[in-house]
Amino acid sequence: MATDLRVSLTDRCNLRCTYCMPAEGLDWLPSPTLLTDDEVIRLIGVAVIQLGVTEVRFTGGEPLLRRGLPGIVRAVAALEPRPSTMLTTNGVGLARLAGTLAEAGLDRVNVSLDTIDPARFQTLTRRDRHADVLAGLAASAEAGLVPVKMNAVLLRGVNDDEAVPLLRFALDRGYELRFIEQMPLDAGHTWRREEMVTGEEILARLRESFDLRPDPVLRGGAPAETWLVEGHTAVGGGPARVGVIASVSRPFCGACDRTRLTADGSVRSCLFSQEETDLRGAMRGGATDGELADLWRKAMWAKPAGHGIDDPTFLQPARPMSAIGG
Repeated sequence: MATDLRVSLTDRCNLRCTYCMPAEGLDWLPSPTLLTDDEVIRLIGVAVIQLGVTEVRFTGGEPLLRRGLPGIVRAVAALEPRPSTMLTTNGVGLARLAGTLAEAGLDRVNVSLDTIDPARFQTLTRRDRHADVLAGLAASAEAGLVPVKMNAVLLRGVNDDEAVPLLRFALDRGYELRFIEQMPLDAGHTWRREEMVTGEEILARLRESFDLRPDPVLRGGAPAETWLVEGHTAVGGGPARVGVIASVSRPFCGACDRTRLTADGSVRSCLFSQEETDLRGAMRGGATDGELADLWRKAMWAKPAGHGIDDPTFLQPARPMSAIGG
């Protein structure tokens, strides 16, 4: 059974990243269809207490837009057994909330930052918020949400010259960088495999400036393959690391331990799944926690063996990334 739960708290976002959504945004989910804070907490409780989930990651859209986020984190951190709690965010507004979230029981954060150039950031995200993201990263480290992890997507002809600068930036500040291959989850369905910067390309560029060696720590179900960066030390001691999440070119489906809950209460067994299981309807119809757990189990038992991106019949999910949760 999956032990890593990704919970989308909203499909809304305050950036408009070119590889994710159009400049005008999307048709957001109607408010009545969204899970309430209490419903989110209840379903996470079912996952933790009845299904053995040990890690809960809050995602979006942009989860910092969820007003009830601190209360949700506090309630989840109070569950027995206590799961690890994490947040994936674009970092806008994080400087203001990092301390509050740490106090509520959040363990660490992943912050998306695809470029260290403010002008390029504005081009990529259609928003002038680069300084806010940098402030959010710094505030997270100060609040003890460590290790602070950075996520970066390299786009061919856009920012693919920044592999080395991004890693230098992260190493200098004690952040752990993860490069993520661009995935077919954009709202416009314009993704093309031949245009994607692969994990192998990223590693080749990094090795031109850094001495990397394979991380001896077992990867397990983690999505990132990691390498030790020789000559650099992580905050708190130990070797500095850099990771690559090569979901497309080097899939890790066989070790996947993730399950996903959308903001409107559906379970997805895979990021690229074409099928969902509605828990919201069952919950609002009076289902017990045990009945909800059974529905969830059945959804995960039907998890496909792989995402099938290499299959000629592969189709992108109808939902874009912002509505699924990372």
